[in-house]
Amino acid sequence: MTDLLSVSAPPYLHSRHSYSRAVWAVALALLPALIHGLVIFGMRTLFVVLISILACVGSEALAQASRRQKITITDGSAFLTGFLLALNLPPAVPLWLPVIGGFFAIVLVKQLFGGLGHNLFNPALAARAFLLISWPGLMTTGWIPPLGGSLSGIDGITGATPLTILKSPFLYGDPAAVLSRFNGWPALRNIFFGNIGGCIGETSAFLLIIGGLFLLIVGIVDFRVVGGYFAGFALLGLLLLNKVNPGINLFSGGLMLGAFFMAPDWVTSPITKKGRWFFGAGCGLLTVLLRRWGAYPEGVTFAILIMNMLTPLLDRLTRERIFGSRKEQKR
Repeated sequence: MTDLLSVSAPPYLHSRHSYSRAVWAVALALLPALIHGLVIFGMRTLFVVLISILACVGSEALAQASRRQKITITDGSAFLTGFLLALNLPPAVPLWLPVIGGFFAIVLVKQLFGGLGHNLFNPALAARAFLLISWPGLMTTGWIPPLGGSLSGIDGITGATPLTILKSPFLYGDPAAVLSRFNGWPALRNIFFGNIGGCIGETSAFLLIIGGLFLLIVGIVDFRVVGGYFAGFALLGLLLLNKVNPGINLFSGGLMLGAFFMAPDWVTSPITKKGRWFFGAGCGLLTVLLRRWGAYPEGVTFAILIMNMLTPLLDRLTRERIFGSRKEQKR
């Protein structure tokens, strides 16, 4: 009888997926994008990935050991943080950069706030933002032309990524002529399949979409965050990013990596259904605004981090009424 009256501690949220299983599923979904990066940028990128992962796992173990806590590196969270951080780095960055980024992500963004489940910001994106602000030259010039292609994905322009050209087309010749070259099928094909320059894991929109759809199908990624992200980006992007074919802006940069793998992070996104829609839409709208008027060509990183900061507010504003309760009457 006493067993029937025992109640576990809240929250009472259950899922058929354990956190560790979900982490390894995300890593598996990212594997094709990593292989693609290794093929087109060379095997040096593998060292960037391995060093980033080791830096995050080692920082987690040291931080927990220094606080005399149980070391939980086997849950895979530090591994995934290092993996995602590496995929968000240019392939030619110096090898000490992911070490600093991994330490920042784990110790200052995650463990300092209490560890897994307590961090306000996505650790990998916060570390990327820190590196971008601290060493902008290394983070914005460490590009390697893809095997058999160019950084831009179009013939004749080899020294810049697509978003860099779209940000300042006048630097590469007649702006109208430069932008018109993005409207052809060859440019869209190169950008969609990943024969362009960029961060290690963000170039192939095709492979990231496949990995993202896998996570949606198995229920690890919430479709509300992803759908809201694309809806918000498309809605405002058609108005403000209308210089070229919409597909160029959609498939360029880190949008696919952010929408499928970074924004839906369980810890840093809202827990309410309505809140997830607003969160995703906010990420999409901010990405467009930052790409249009921000200092950097890309806007995904700072868009998601800003919405991470608003997650507690969204949860509060979209909190569902408790079953059996009545709405408070206004006086």
